[in-house]
Amino acid sequence: MGDAKHSPPSSSGPSSPTKPNGTSSPPAPAPAPAPDPILLTLFANRFMSVAEAMGRSLQKTAISTNIKERLDFSCAVFAPDGDLVANAPFIPVHLGSMSFAVKYQMRLLGDNLNEGDVLMTNSPRAGGSHLPDITIITPVFPADTEQTSGPRRPLFFTASRGHHADVGGILPGSMPPTSTTIFDEGAEIISFKIVSQGTFNQKELHRYMLDEPARWEGSSGCRNIRDVESDLKAQIAANHKGVQLIHQLIGEYGLETVHEYMMHIRRNAEMSVRGLLKRVAGERGTRLHGKDYLDDGSPIELTVEIDPETGSAVFDFAGTGPEVRNNMNAPISVVHSAVIYCMRAMLDSEIPLNAGCLVPVEIKIPPESLLHPSNTAAVCAGNVLTSQRIVDVVLKTFDACAASQGDTNNLTFGEGGKTKDGKAKVGWGYYETIAGGSGATATVPGTSGVHTHMTNTRIGDVEILERRYPVLVRQFGIRQGSAGEGKMRGGDGVVREIEFLKEMQVSILSERRVHRPYGSNGGGAAACGINLWKKQPRAEDMDHTHAAPEMSETGELVPAHAEPRTINIGGKATVRMGRGDRILIMTPGGGAWGALDPAQKEEKREEIEHGKVGGKGPHWVWEPRGSLAERAAEQASF
Repeated sequence: MGDAKHSPPSSSGPSSPTKPNGTSSPPAPAPAPAPDPILLTLFANRFMSVAEAMGRSLQKTAISTNIKERLDFSCAVFAPDGDLVANAPFIPVHLGSMSFAVKYQMRLLGDNLNEGDVLMTNSPRAGGSHLPDITIITPVFPADTEQTSGPRRPLFFTASRGHHADVGGILPGSMPPTSTTIFDEGAEIISFKIVSQGTFNQKELHRYMLDEPARWEGSSGCRNIRDVESDLKAQIAANHKGVQLIHQLIGEYGLETVHEYMMHIRRNAEMSVRGLLKRVAGERGTRLHGKDYLDDGSPIELTVEIDPETGSAVFDFAGTGPEVRNNMNAPISVVHSAVIYCMRAMLDSEIPLNAGCLVPVEIKIPPESLLHPSNTAAVCAGNVLTSQRIVDVVLKTFDACAASQGDTNNLTFGEGGKTKDGKAKVGWGYYETIAGGSGATATVPGTSGVHTHMTNTRIGDVEILERRYPVLVRQFGIRQGSAGEGKMRGGDGVVREIEFLKEMQVSILSERRVHRPYGSNGGGAAACGINLWKKQPRAEDMDHTHAAPEMSETGELVPAHAEPRTINIGGKATVRMGRGDRILIMTPGGGAWGALDPAQKEEKREEIEHGKVGGKGPHWVWEPRGSLAERAAEQASF
């Protein structure tokens, strides 16, 4: 069976030329009238400002920790054909795949899309990433002053995607480490008009979120529908804000000019990527190759063939492993997200991430592989973990930088759902991703304790986490010595330890617990991560009854006392933790760039001994960050 070819999310164009080896590349664009450079910059920033305003609206009106505090959401503007026009710097894994979701709804609904409709979807087969990421799409129909006759069709689309803390499934948090099918992961919605011609469909929403997931054995409906419904309304309001701002832009410049510069922005991104590919072909050749592995041994392999004349390229993932019986499968839209992110990240110029970045690129994915899974495959970790490994492979193929932590360290905990007797119990779920080290480049060392690549979220503030949930954060800091050593040192990972004040289900989904983040050009690899359960002895776990007598120094048998245990739970696990138990997560660092000569090795040894690891010496001063610090700064500015 041959490779499946997936065109990037862009409008159709002329047929592609055939190269001597039989493969084809997207054609170079036809000459177009040169845009006014001032207007080009102005419109690029105006479109981005629409997405930024949508994001501010969503953050202010949401109530969940995930969206309001962790900022696990994205907002963007899309063209009439569904192509990404502009976005603010939100979550990269959302932005590349949201175009697939918009185009899917356009093709599915056709003319059955009316003014006042708002669409809801999260299915991977409909352009989704994983089920907790719910996309809300609003068509922007012309106002009466913008169109006076003819059929009224959308001029643009606004869309927002937010990660909701629980959408049902077999475990609280809807990120179960043990899922083997998508039915284990919660509510799957292919297409639903959450607002139909101005009317909010609460009854149908509750059916999708509560009743449908609970039909499957062992699965529950959404454990906290009130929070989810409130955040969905916040997404709807954010989209409406974008609609208002687009109409304002059209009112200022006219629809024809706005659409014209939308195309110029897309073409500018396309030409920037073509220039990058031509430069890479001249420096490193026209054929590039890279390969890396998931912790279960599944390979992800990439071969890039560049046409140096047109600046086009074929990204062929042949050699990637088959679909897996776990949740590391990644939908096609996520693969495109990873590639478009890498292309944008390797550009020196400041341009908005948009569909033009993928016009010169053809992506080929082997069918029945873990990057092209079946419709019922489990995918919750593919979006957050496999996507990171795809980025590692692409950047390794282009020799752009050493590997970052290659992980998002997804921690979930909560309670509720179906009990052992099958009854539903109202509960809650909390979800967070944990930072690590970034990889070094030829000119810049890695950064310690940051979210990297496909995730761009915050971690929950300690004060808010402890106020809202029955937990205590016992430790959170830099994991010294976890970075790769080299001429340019990688970044260190972090240490995060949480104590649970009542019994609850705790789950961790993580990678790089087996394969270390690679160094580049002779640089050292970083340390792997590790997840530890600090378990308190409990009678119900038989810890006391199995404590055999111990022999004293005098040779007599004395009663033994059950002691706390430290247990390595592996990269992917779910554990029923009791009161006083703790989870200790030590995240991977980032790889280094370049080998050390003897003098540098001695210098690095002295830095480590004197506490200057990672560029932060003993006099480094902590600076407050996060939502509480931002609010304090805002209040002080009045």
